[in-house]
Amino acid sequence: MMEDGSMPGEGLTALQTALYFFGAPIAIFLAITVIVLATTADRKSKKAASLTHIE
Repeated sequence: MMEDGSMPGEGLTALQTALYFFGAPIAIFLAITVIVLATTADRKSKKAASLTHIE
């Protein structure tokens, strides 16, 4: 049942559907992963100043 004056728009193509619901989320996930790895890589490469053993 449609409301007064509302008309549905054109449907999405299969390619648009795949890009919107699969491609875009995967791309966003990968972008966030790369950003996190890039920002935490410096911490991992530096020698930790924490105490690792007691003499």
